[in-house]
Amino acid sequence: MSEPRPATPTPAPTPVAAALANFVRALEQRNASVHTIKAYRTDLEEFSKFAGPEELKALDHALLRAYMSQLYERGLSKVSVARALSSLRSFFKWMGREHMVEMNPALLLTAPKLPKKLPRVPTMEEINSVLDAKLPAEDSFPERDRLIMELLYGCGIRNSELTGINLEDIQQRRGLILVRGKGKKQRLVPFGETAEEALRAYRPRRAALLEKCQRKEETALLVNLHGTRLTTRSVGRIVKAIAVAGGLPREVHPHTLRHAFGTHMLEEGADLRAIQELLGHERLSTTQRYTQLTTRQVMVVYDKTHPRAK
Repeated sequence: MSEPRPATPTPAPTPVAAALANFVRALEQRNASVHTIKAYRTDLEEFSKFAGPEELKALDHALLRAYMSQLYERGLSKVSVARALSSLRSFFKWMGREHMVEMNPALLLTAPKLPKKLPRVPTMEEINSVLDAKLPAEDSFPERDRLIMELLYGCGIRNSELTGINLEDIQQRRGLILVRGKGKKQRLVPFGETAEEALRAYRPRRAALLEKCQRKEETALLVNLHGTRLTTRSVGRIVKAIAVAGGLPREVHPHTLRHAFGTHMLEEGADLRAIQELLGHERLSTTQRYTQLTTRQVMVVYDKTHPRAK
């Protein structure tokens, strides 16, 4: 009988990998969103592989520039390269605060110039046409999917905020929903009559499904056919299917409805700071992007209708 082989010792993490693990823990302690942490981890693990066993103080401008060049050589888009650089800057800034490095060489790198594309936002008529139409015949849970569309457009919430809503977060008499945003910040968001109607139609279907699946203790507002919390990926597929069936382009996704919410409210005269509060934007400058969208639309109307513009 042969003797068991001794276990191979686990190699110690490289200096960059060890620093990255601590950086991720710091993000978690600051209550950064799951999506933010995942993006940082993905970008910085690639850099960690590139840096190899290099000591932290050896990470200089030349090495970072070589890494960025490698990203371009791999065919990454300018958007992906810009995100990788942003992750590096945040990582080095944190290491500087922790006295792991003396300077931030990522600040010396130039970010790629990105095309200033404003997202195409469906008009009010297009959105209402989709929301008022019958759902596709193959829809397996129309009451839930109607509610998804009404909440995304009617409340302007993010996909992750939508799937995070629990039944107890609905204050139906007050017409409010408690929403947990980025950094676990909470805000109350109002919902209108059509969302309330969709909610009333959905509740009994949800209760019957959970009883059938023996999951009556499930807290999630939106559930799948197995009685568990709906995922953001599933919401994306549902929104795309309904939008395409209603004549909207395939590029439509849950965030498109959030953009439409902000743009349409601004067009109807809503105050920018009120929209900022409803959308849960930390900075007003983020909300001001919607003024660019409406300015473009105003220019189109001007060019088409003013006699001196023709």
